[in-house]
Amino acid sequence: MKDAHRTFSRRDLFAISGLSAGVLAAKPAAAADAAAPSAPSSPVSVAKVTGYDADLVAQLDKMFDQIGGIGHLVRGKTVAMKLNLSGASGTGRHTGLSAGQTSWVHPNVVGALTAIFARLGAKRIRLLESTFRKRYGSPLEDTLLNDGWDVQAIKSAAPMVEFEDTNGLGQAKQYSTLNVKSRPYIFPAFSLNHSYEDCDFFVSVGKMKNHEELGVTLSMKNLFGITPELLYGLVPKTPSASQWVRERVFHYGQVPPPSGVPQEIDLTSNRYEGWRMPRLLTDLCGARPIDLSILDGIETIIGGEGTGMPGTKHGKPGLLVVGRNCVCTDAVAMATMGYNPRAGRHEAPFRVYKNPKDHPTEQMIPPEEWHQYADNTVLMGEGAGIGTADLGKIELCGVPIKDAVYDYEAHWKGQAPV
Repeated sequence: MKDAHRTFSRRDLFAISGLSAGVLAAKPAAAADAAAPSAPSSPVSVAKVTGYDADLVAQLDKMFDQIGGIGHLVRGKTVAMKLNLSGASGTGRHTGLSAGQTSWVHPNVVGALTAIFARLGAKRIRLLESTFRKRYGSPLEDTLLNDGWDVQAIKSAAPMVEFEDTNGLGQAKQYSTLNVKSRPYIFPAFSLNHSYEDCDFFVSVGKMKNHEELGVTLSMKNLFGITPELLYGLVPKTPSASQWVRERVFHYGQVPPPSGVPQEIDLTSNRYEGWRMPRLLTDLCGARPIDLSILDGIETIIGGEGTGMPGTKHGKPGLLVVGRNCVCTDAVAMATMGYNPRAGRHEAPFRVYKNPKDHPTEQMIPPEEWHQYADNTVLMGEGAGIGTADLGKIELCGVPIKDAVYDYEAHWKGQAPV
């Protein structure tokens, strides 16, 4: 088919976003930390999907074929899927919607992926996430069952399906140390649950949604959840939930990681989370490279990462985005969300809308920078040499972006045409 494989052009971007050539050509300040190494490119597939009752196996099969096939990569291998299950179990229920329709990846997507990997010959499939529960050590399956997932159906989709909560040691006796293989920004390595080392093919299964501090949360942002709270966050011998401090370690750099865990490269670097987090996420992707990015945008939440945040709205973009390179995939996904993937820190969606007066940890930045920026994570990934965020260099497969765009900003602000 004529448009099945095409490169996304600058003219396409102007047509769907109304951006001027000057805006697109300008190099954002966020990308100028240092001279960027050559960033690779990899095909990305976009599909329009009617709903979670569609034949997702057939649709994902087609998308995998479009990006070059994955059978040779998973046959006889251990496949690990990091699921985006951010927020508490049951999130969204006060809206009459399941978490899979809002802030979590949907179980039907996970079930379809499990079935495909099994058919392609994976010897073991592992579902991973770092969840927040009152009692640690209970199975990840419990979190899923609490939200209404048919866990048995997912287990039955393959001969060997395992689940592990990676917020602590899990089934291992020690953490694995994974070195950052790309150019590191903040950390040279991370200590993680063994599951992120004990796999041959690593899949980030993310949700296409906005994020309060970072603008968007896609396959790269999904990796923040691989950091174990029980290692980086819990003050010893303090049972109070108020003592969870992983954000103080990573978001703000106020607390060092525990002794024996890899420490920051430069303790004099910027402590503002809008600067730190995009670079930290890039380091995580360099430590645990993503072999396949799957983005669920069939239904989602707009205006934030969870339904408990004021002003968020339910949306139905009706999209799946798939690619081998996480930076390329997230860049294309941003374009389908109506955003310029080369946007600078003061452009949508990277403007920080919250008022730091309500967030004391952000009082360290000057008033003139309040609610103005977070740096662009895909540009950080490009700067580290992981992948290109330049749509003109990415081979697009499937639905042209101009036909797939669901303008998140317009829907959030109530400006989208009915």
